[in-house]
Amino acid sequence: MTNWEFVELGDVCNIIGGGTPSKDNAAFYRGSIPWATVRDMKSEMIISTEFKISEEALANSSTNLIPRGSVVIATRVGLGKVCFLQYDTAINQDLKAVIPRDPNKLDARYLFWWLRSMSFVFVAAGTGLTVHGVKLPFVKSLAFPFPSLPEQQRIVAILDEAFDGLAIATANTEKNLKNARELFEGYLNNLFSQVASQHEVQQLESLSTKITKGSSPKWQGIDYVSEPGILFVTSENVGENEILLDQPKYVQEAFNAKDSKSILRRGDVLTNIVGASIGRTAVFDRDDNANINQAVCLIRCDERLLDSNYLSFLLNSPKFKEFLHDNEVDNARANLSLGFFRKLQIPVPKLDTQKSIVVEIEKMLEKIVRLEILFDQKLAAIAELKQSLLQKA
Repeated sequence: MTNWEFVELGDVCNIIGGGTPSKDNAAFYRGSIPWATVRDMKSEMIISTEFKISEEALANSSTNLIPRGSVVIATRVGLGKVCFLQYDTAINQDLKAVIPRDPNKLDARYLFWWLRSMSFVFVAAGTGLTVHGVKLPFVKSLAFPFPSLPEQQRIVAILDEAFDGLAIATANTEKNLKNARELFEGYLNNLFSQVASQHEVQQLESLSTKITKGSSPKWQGIDYVSEPGILFVTSENVGENEILLDQPKYVQEAFNAKDSKSILRRGDVLTNIVGASIGRTAVFDRDDNANINQAVCLIRCDERLLDSNYLSFLLNSPKFKEFLHDNEVDNARANLSLGFFRKLQIPVPKLDTQKSIVVEIEKMLEKIVRLEILFDQKLAAIAELKQSLLQKA
């Protein structure tokens, strides 16, 4: 970096904050001036905003109108995010505009790339009990590498070209990841369509020894506790064909005595019956002392007639999930009843055939998971390469 000068960012840029017009004055939010928050920082350029404000709001609040083409950085919520403004835009208090004092000496795009490279510095410096942020003096005091304008433009050209290529690589990888998932969904649909055409259907109630749901600890006068206790499974713990316990919850052991009908056993099929995750199904594959809440339906298969994994894959197939959603009852929050599941008609091959189908599906799923891991690793490598390029630049 021969002949590079380092200066404080505040010496070469004006750093302007924002604010929020009073939400008590509805007229403030019926104007035509874009007003940006971190929620609008969805890509490199803010081209539209969730809210627009009036001239009166601009004049009667601490927000500021930032010229189009300026760089803004999140210094509180969304700490470290960086964007350009496509239009003249007002900003809230979580954002700062960083505007070159002399555009003939400082390229705005060079400034943008440098701020992108410093995002980890902003995150590391964040303070606050609930929301981490950095203050104006910190931003102004940052040591800013200030080469000549031609050198800035040379760096910008290199980074623009490199990041355009990485954007294409990212889009292709994300498409491949989506295709892998759609391939598995299509496989399940085709497989179960064949099963349905070749085998009779029966009511789930006749194939199960129990169909029930849990209850709320609050209703039972039970408290949540730290481990040990009763593992408490809710809808967020029921993924597609897997139990998700990254953040397990526990309740007092008295819960099982008060709601013994929904104590879990290994092999129970759990399916979500309330909210956005309706139909998401998994087999409980653990030996924990566990129970469920009212948003989860427990289906205990008759082992002589119905394989738990077969049922889980069936309920997770796209066409079956679509059927479940079509039968939702929406009384403020979508839900399915236990009665619906008891009367649910499903195709039932012989038990040996069910187990063979499960083996086939698991082999296919293993291939898909390997592809997903590969694509996720590629996306992580691209993200790492982006940061490395910024640092080297």
